[in-house]
Amino acid sequence: VERTKPALIQTRLPTSCMILNVPATATCQSRRWTVRRCNSDMSIKKTCDKDECTSNPCAMGQTCNDPVKTVKSVGDYTCTCANGVVATGASATCETDECAAMPSPCGADQTCTDPDKAANKLHDFECACNSDMSIKKVDGPATCDKDECTSNPCAMGQTCNDPVKTVKSVGDYTCTCANGVVATGASATCETDECAAMPSPCGADQTCTDPDKAANKLHDFECACNSDMSIKKVDGPATCDKDECSASPCGMGQTCVDPVQSVSSIGDFTCECANGVKATGAAAICETDECTATPSPCGADQTCTDPDKASNKLHDFECACNSDMSIKKIDGPATCDKDECSSSPCGTGQTCDDPMKSVN
Repeated sequence: VERTKPALIQTRLPTSCMILNVPATATCQSRRWTVRRCNSDMSIKKTCDKDECTSNPCAMGQTCNDPVKTVKSVGDYTCTCANGVVATGASATCETDECAAMPSPCGADQTCTDPDKAANKLHDFECACNSDMSIKKVDGPATCDKDECTSNPCAMGQTCNDPVKTVKSVGDYTCTCANGVVATGASATCETDECAAMPSPCGADQTCTDPDKAANKLHDFECACNSDMSIKKVDGPATCDKDECSASPCGMGQTCVDPVQSVSSIGDFTCECANGVKATGAAAICETDECTATPSPCGADQTCTDPDKASNKLHDFECACNSDMSIKKIDGPATCDKDECSSSPCGTGQTCDDPMKSVN
């Protein structure tokens, strides 16, 4: 170590070396006091330099540095750890495992980890919940458990259940109504009367009924026609009125009448012909010519005539003998021929001849 040579400072005294208040470091030479002072610190006399690191005050592996090597600056040396931790005037504490404290800074049911044990890196320890290691907090215990039901989030009469009581699962609680309706993360709406909606889901001239008002039982409301309460529909307006004549079910020239225009009376419409013939639930057959049947209802050698072809006037056709048109019969063949000889009206040995062979 390079030492600074003390400067020689002479003090002229008027008499002798016996004068009081002379520094102890002074020497008397030829009635003159000679005092040595350090250039590095003029207040230090005699012993100027002192390197405190020469005594190895730092622990093994630490670097010692004495920035001011004088007896007046004793205690200013530093000890530096390999991880950068520095202490002044004493050996440094290089590592501090904050998790080694008793009791644990994390508390029960948590795992403590100190990622950097350097003594100058405090308050960096981490606490993780044993129930869910992803729930963590630095420099203090993590909040692991949270029962959301303790704050009574459900409405009166509802049952609260928090299946996973951790801060990571906030909002998983359920509220259950007495009728079984369940909501997650909020108070449940136990009842919903679908018929209370405005406007009514059934429309005008219908009565709405919601048989089960539980909020989880939707689309079960029923609409019934006021004109006929037996006509109903679930989850929508019923079809109450139906005029079957609007579909023109009758034949041309026929008159259609639907006496009860309701879906419950389908098939009650009537079709009426100009001649009065009527049919219900279908187009009417206004005319029927019975003589057009094949074979002819009169048989051979007879003429058939249907005086009234209205389809409701059947069995009125007339059969007339071609050999004698005056011989007729209604609703069946006339008896035109009669051979009187066939009854053997003549005596024995006589020859019979019936020239007209007619009932006339």
